[in-house]
Amino acid sequence: MNQLGSYGAQGIVSLSNSPGGRAYSSTWTDAAGNFWLFGGYGLASTGAGVTGHLNDLWKYRNGEWTWMNGSNQTEQPGSYGTQGVAAPGNTPGGRYGSASWTDSSGNLWLFGGIGWGSAGTLGDLNDLWRYSNGEWTWMSGSNFAAEPGITGAWQGTGIYGTKGIANPANVPGARNWASTWIDNSGNLWLFGGSGIDSNGEPGILDDLWEYSGGEWTWVGGSNLADNAGFEQDGQYGALGIPGPANIPGARFGAATWTDAEGNFWLFGGDGDAVSDAHCNETGSPCNLSDLWRYSSGEWTWMGGPDQANEPGIYGTQGVAATGNNPAPRNGALTWVDTAGNVWLFGGTGHDDFNDLWKYSGGEWTWMSGSNQSGQTGTYGTLGTAAPGNVPGCRDGAVGWTDKSGNLWLFGGEETYCVGNGKFNDLWEYQP
Repeated sequence: MNQLGSYGAQGIVSLSNSPGGRAYSSTWTDAAGNFWLFGGYGLASTGAGVTGHLNDLWKYRNGEWTWMNGSNQTEQPGSYGTQGVAAPGNTPGGRYGSASWTDSSGNLWLFGGIGWGSAGTLGDLNDLWRYSNGEWTWMSGSNFAAEPGITGAWQGTGIYGTKGIANPANVPGARNWASTWIDNSGNLWLFGGSGIDSNGEPGILDDLWEYSGGEWTWVGGSNLADNAGFEQDGQYGALGIPGPANIPGARFGAATWTDAEGNFWLFGGDGDAVSDAHCNETGSPCNLSDLWRYSSGEWTWMGGPDQANEPGIYGTQGVAATGNNPAPRNGALTWVDTAGNVWLFGGTGHDDFNDLWKYSGGEWTWMSGSNQSGQTGTYGTLGTAAPGNVPGCRDGAVGWTDKSGNLWLFGGEETYCVGNGKFNDLWEYQP
């Protein structure tokens, strides 16, 4: 825990290379099956025990890490260049909690987060980047980090335009821990997060956006955040029945995936249930365990409670059941295996978790880990699988699925377990 990064020489693979401990990074898998890791909040190459915003880019291939781009130091400003033009010197500033996608060509798309813009200011971001052929391109949004109440606050304000109409001027407000999907046409979708609305006010969001053909479209939800002035509760409708008025409540840190038919799924997060009386404004936990599907332009409440902070129902380990449901949480990690099953690990709710779940055929199965929070890991022998091995509780971990359908997990942080630290451990799970 809290290990410094071992960077080596940029572009040179080595067995001794390893990213430092970190959480809430961005990841993707390229067309060749290589794993990529960008940024997060954690440790760089120097400053033992000192965490910060990272903008380093790593590739993992054949059991070895390579530092590919960015800095080996924290708190680096962005180098934006010219919007729409790739260049070797371009790189996003240090950040964490960004939204990310992988397109059909294996390119990374990165949006927002909490980090550094071009002017050396730290705040919420709404810049959109693409990484392709070894170079970054600033595609959309502002190159300044800003929040309401500081100079340049307007830079973070969302420009919504008209719902359903694309416009070059449209751009989501600055935000972090938003939810993402990519559709069968390669368009990018963004939902919610914690950020800034159309009035330049901070809060939790429930807006749905599509990025297609170089333009953003506000598709659904409100252009106003859930804060002291407005309440964006979930509109659940009837369980299993789609409806044009249905929408998940404003939230951040939800788990997402896309099924084989191209439908979008969303689980949990921290935010608003059917009615929460602004629990985030009162400091109370607002973790959710509801399950939603977005298909053909409508949301459907598919499972889980419509209230925040309801207990999980674990059932018997390894046995699927209609009544099973993970405990409410945000910051969980999800994968989709080659059979289309969804896997969910960890996250944080009333505590940090290390439970592993599978969602298949409309039912949840508790597969591994503990049904109690705050559990430490059992590592076993490096490189050797064993039934008793399990990562410790954490949130903000990231992962990949390899070509064989195995699940990979890296890093994250433990906030409530035995200490407050950042991991840089790498795990493989064979379903």
